Amino acid sequence: MKYLIVGLGNPGSEYENTRHNIGFKILDALADASNIRFSDKRYGYVAEYKFKSRVFILLKPTTYMNLSGRAVNFWLQKEKIAFENLLILTDDLALPFGSLRLRAKGGDAGHNGLKSIQQVTGRSDYARLRFGIGDEFHPGQQVDYVLSEWSEDEVKELAEKIDTCIEIIQSFGTIGIARTMNQFNKRK
Repeated sequence: MKYLIVGLGNPGSEYENTRHNIGFKILDALADASNIRFSDKRYGYVAEYKFKSRVFILLKPTTYMNLSGRAVNFWLQKEKIAFENLLILTDDLALPFGSLRLRAKGGDAGHNGLKSIQQVTGRSDYARLRFGIGDEFHPGQQVDYVLSEWSEDEVKELAEKIDTCIEIIQSFGTIGIARTMNQFNKRK
């Protein structure tokens, strides 16, 4: 079985530690823990991760957030991965910091990366792991907030939350979306 795990974010060192790049950060942690490296390929940085007879293609799109759908569609087709084996890792303003929610489908909730994926693929029935980044910003400051770096307090909690995200990715590939949602969405 083959899976496409896409961490949403923006390429470039200026975005590396921003809230909007949590998808990249999760995949970087998984790669580091597994001694695998990303290669610069078409539309993204790509690595192959093997776990319990499953192959996970890890993708960090280099198309920038607003064009993430191009990278997702290309790699789904190139690797011949079934749409139901797609998992998107994304930041979410509607969830408090550190809250994790796995969903089998949904809307874009105004997120430009999700919007692009839906436009290019023509579908919204893909799994997404939403990582809460909170909404601690003033009206009109949303862009500045998502592109700002984590606070010191948030940094202290990130590693544990990212480890849980890695468990969710592994579970998604081994026991499926429904059982993984039952197991992890109940956690605080």
